[in-house]
Amino acid sequence: IVPVVMAGVLGIYGLIIAVVISTNITPDSYTLFQGYAHLGSGLACGLSGLSAGMCIGIVGDAGVRANAQQPKLFVGVILILIFAEALALYGMIVGIILSSAATAASA
Repeated sequence: IVPVVMAGVLGIYGLIIAVVISTNITPDSYTLFQGYAHLGSGLACGLSGLSAGMCIGIVGDAGVRANAQQPKLFVGVILILIFAEALALYGMIVGIILSSAATAASA
């Protein structure tokens, strides 16, 4: 159940970036730089979430099988899942930084 929950968190990261981007869009003064910065922030979060999801899926599959054979591997599997989740967290941080740079440039 842990890999399923961790994979669900990846969608929340995307939702956070979507809310941050959509609150910064104003139709009267939206520049090309802001558009590209928002595109980059969405791509950074989305592609890092995609790679983290693939990692979580692979590690979760192998971890469930390994845990069934040897239960003391559970902590190690959880640590590997945390490191896989960190990929998406870094992408969300980069996305927030890019989106805030676009907002600062418009001010």
